[in-house]
Amino acid sequence: MSEPIPEPPGWPILGNAFEIDLEFPLGTFNKWADQYGDLFRVRFPGRDMVFVTSQALVHELCDEKRFQKGINAALLEVRHGVHDGLFTARLDEPNWGIAHRVLMPAFGPMPIQSMFSEMHEIATQLTLKWARHGPDERIMVTDDFTRLTLDILSLCAMNFRFNSFYHDEMHPFITAMGDFLVESGRRSQRPPVMGFFYRAANQKFADDIDILRSTAESVLEARKAHPTDRKDLLAAMLDGVDPKTGLKMTDKSIIDNLITFLIAGHETTSGLLSFAFYQLIKHPKAYAKAQKEVDEVIGTGTIRPEHMNKLPYINAILRETLRLNPTIPLTGVEAKQDEVIGGKYFIPKGQPMALLLAKVHLDPAVHGDTANDFIPERMLDENFDRLSKEFPDFWKPFGNGQRACIGRPFAWQEALLVMAMLLQNFDFTLEDPDYELQYKQTLTTKPKGFYMRGGLRNGLTPTELTDRLSGGSPKPAAAAAARSTKTKPQAEGKPMSIYYGSNTGTCEALAQRLALDATAHGYAVTVLDTLDAAADKLPKDRPVVILTASYEGQPPDNAIQFTKWLEGLKGDELEGVSYSVYGCGHRDWAQTFHRVPKLVDETIEARGGSRISALGVTDAANGEMFENFEQWEDEVFWPAIEEKYGVVGDADGEAFSPGISVQFSAPRSSTLRQDVKEAVVLDTKVLTGPGAGEKKHIEIQLPSDMTYRPGDYLAVLPINPVKNVNRAMRRFNLAWDSHITIEADAKTTLPTSVPVPAYDVLGAYVELAQPATKRSILALASLAPAPTIAADLTTLAGPSYTAEISRKRVSVLDLLERFPSIPLPFSSFLALLPPMRVRQYSISSSPLRDPHTATLTYSLLSSPSLADPTTEHVGVASSYLASLAKGDRLNVSVRPSHSAFHLPEEPEKTPVVLIAAGAGLAPFRGFVQERAAQIAAGRTLAEAFLFFGCRSETDDLYREEFDRWEKMDAVKVMRAYSRVEGGVEGCKRVDERLWKERETLMGLWDKGAKIYVCGSRGVGESVKKAVVKIAMDGQRGKVERGESEQEPDEKKALRWFEGIRNERYATDVFD
Repeated sequence: MSEPIPEPPGWPILGNAFEIDLEFPLGTFNKWADQYGDLFRVRFPGRDMVFVTSQALVHELCDEKRFQKGINAALLEVRHGVHDGLFTARLDEPNWGIAHRVLMPAFGPMPIQSMFSEMHEIATQLTLKWARHGPDERIMVTDDFTRLTLDILSLCAMNFRFNSFYHDEMHPFITAMGDFLVESGRRSQRPPVMGFFYRAANQKFADDIDILRSTAESVLEARKAHPTDRKDLLAAMLDGVDPKTGLKMTDKSIIDNLITFLIAGHETTSGLLSFAFYQLIKHPKAYAKAQKEVDEVIGTGTIRPEHMNKLPYINAILRETLRLNPTIPLTGVEAKQDEVIGGKYFIPKGQPMALLLAKVHLDPAVHGDTANDFIPERMLDENFDRLSKEFPDFWKPFGNGQRACIGRPFAWQEALLVMAMLLQNFDFTLEDPDYELQYKQTLTTKPKGFYMRGGLRNGLTPTELTDRLSGGSPKPAAAAAARSTKTKPQAEGKPMSIYYGSNTGTCEALAQRLALDATAHGYAVTVLDTLDAAADKLPKDRPVVILTASYEGQPPDNAIQFTKWLEGLKGDELEGVSYSVYGCGHRDWAQTFHRVPKLVDETIEARGGSRISALGVTDAANGEMFENFEQWEDEVFWPAIEEKYGVVGDADGEAFSPGISVQFSAPRSSTLRQDVKEAVVLDTKVLTGPGAGEKKHIEIQLPSDMTYRPGDYLAVLPINPVKNVNRAMRRFNLAWDSHITIEADAKTTLPTSVPVPAYDVLGAYVELAQPATKRSILALASLAPAPTIAADLTTLAGPSYTAEISRKRVSVLDLLERFPSIPLPFSSFLALLPPMRVRQYSISSSPLRDPHTATLTYSLLSSPSLADPTTEHVGVASSYLASLAKGDRLNVSVRPSHSAFHLPEEPEKTPVVLIAAGAGLAPFRGFVQERAAQIAAGRTLAEAFLFFGCRSETDDLYREEFDRWEKMDAVKVMRAYSRVEGGVEGCKRVDERLWKERETLMGLWDKGAKIYVCGSRGVGESVKKAVVKIAMDGQRGKVERGESEQEPDEKKALRWFEGIRNERYATDVFD
């Protein structure tokens, strides 16, 4: 008895057509795969398609005795342009067999190797373009790789030059081809009766086909008019004779296949190269290994054909890239006769089926918990062969059987060559360190919005690179000078380079502050950039300052490549580098506290660097990061600079020099941050009842290209509370419509050289509520009109600072209101304030509910101000979110959480234990919402338990939703109420409930459960103690039962706990 195939609910006649994202259909299919599992049906008007997503089912469908290639609806539309070309022909069409047999010899090893020199020529054009544009230039990765692969294919296959690197605009063929493919996909999803309403699109479709065919025809006619003895693809098409039928290819078939090769051959390889460089930049360890392989195999010489078989790691990178990011994400098959697959699903003859490779390649049954991770080692020859034997057809980026891609050897040599050439000569970084992969989809996929920057390695110049690529012997380059991607001296003085590693913006803000202060000390900061930009090129002719954080012992996203490069050094490569390091961290991560700053500081010295000043560090837990940094600057760093280099500037020449000037004017303008995008509020509501601390829910419509996973963060760029902005406007007697024009001596995060409303600057660009630093207080003291005021401020900056300023969160604005006679200029006020930072909130929804919306769950921070009890202290971000209403716009970006803080890859097998208190429930609402959607789609999941602590029923967040999900078996909720007499079953705190349910918890652990914790630092610590206590109790039980002789030991239990962190025990704690 066969089982019904699960499917999403749809509309009569229309089916699921209107639920599919037309810009990114793959995203919709992937979402349904997450929801419905190994197999599901999607209905379109007049037809349906069955999608398979597991290796086991794909292996069945690759049996050519039972299944054959199907021409799906999108390929049927492509046939309007290429008819029965190799990629779109039906198996029984004679032109396919003739072309296939004629062209197979042209893709043999010798013909492919003979194309190497022409591939090298075009790759050289790309390489020199990037070199000559320099490290400051933003590289449009997918565009340039598209130019590259089109030019390589057209030159090698048909001796035709598009000369794409000699024109700013793409050749009309490329534009027409892209539009043709996009429209083919869209036409395939429209009901046939709708065609009448798309007359303009239909005409454009026909015009694009004319461009494609006329271009191919001109190439063919040119070869006929001027015959050559070249043995390329076009020659094979013209001269080849089918050994089976004795027929030659017709002109029409030649044109069809020329277009087919130009489309399929260059689109897929350009996507592969783009995805590969994204993955390498995001995974610096793999990047370093690849570059090391190139250095060892090729060195600095010219790349030759024999090198191609000596690059196993790059070969593995390409395989792994196609596993994670198949450029053709699905292929079609159909049953030759009625079949049953998976032992239970009936498939009728001719049923269209799609192998959803974007999910098949991530099957956890093959790759385990690392299925979504980029690990090239798994694709090295030995491992690849083993996986192929254990899990046949687990990797299918080039199709299957006799209809597999005929041009695979061509594409592979091309990709290896380009990878080797670029890694040999460049160091690459992301243009936007926060960029996360987005997709652009036609019939193939490519990264969307992916830009990088490339600096030549080892001091190489473009001229020397030209010699190298042409086979010459370049002269040894001088030591590599710093090449910042953001360099331009903004003031005269001795040069200084500043690099930062920062995820949340704190170290970047400190770097900006140091750059501004440097001017007063006689230094011009010519380089202010991310740490990754300094990999392999730390300057030796100036002081270098590095500011970096640690995140659970790992470097920030924009410092990963630098850190891996630094750890890979073996000798005294950094001799001559003069440096100082300042680090941020959080003491909660005791074992990895300041790990990265210490690593950087010690490694640079070990590799020959000369330390200017002692390592400076701060603890985010104490809330005095800016104050600690300024103290390190004034008491450690600048004195050390003056001792080493002499007094260059006149830091004491003025009581306070802001480094910026302000002019007031009338025109209105505004500047927005670049690392966030505009989103729209869809709904807001209060979650708590009377008497409970206010917690709120906000639903946000994300930008169309923004995606997330349950457990990720949404970074919000807030605006200061209106009350605080009005206070500042009143303090400086500014009219509500005042505009200012800012000019700065050094790089600043304030908008410069354009008139901007003062209200906007105070609201959006600076932190008005940030506690004043000691330096800021002393700056105010230097302007005090009376000795008594100066003395009071000096005391506040001294022994009273922690108690009276830091703990009470007294801001510069608070002090100006307390001492209104201080004549502080508005420009100086702005200079004393740190830049506005994004705040991260755990997303409390699942994309399976709606991939285009995300919800946040947050506590509204509002309490009497410790600085002035007559006023109210409100949280900047929470008050901003609370002020938003339906239809309002805000600036956001998705930030990935720690890799461990995501649901298990095999939810059917791995139980989960979720532990939270208060608003810490947020990510787990997303987790359970995801599980509920999967269960509703017919999947059977492992157990899930939620341990949740709150005050009482009045703040039992989302109670109705969790009750409904509990009835679905998506979760079992165990509660603890702290403000209810007797709690819940005697438990008032979540750690007490854990202890009460310890037998259940131990049973889940023995089944392989993963534990997740979210809440305040106190919650995290109490849960840790409870888990260790439960582990010791479990060990005691084993001793009592005679199963072990090892008595429970707290030290061993703590070591065990540290061993499971970020493996089976993941936390997300906050202050």
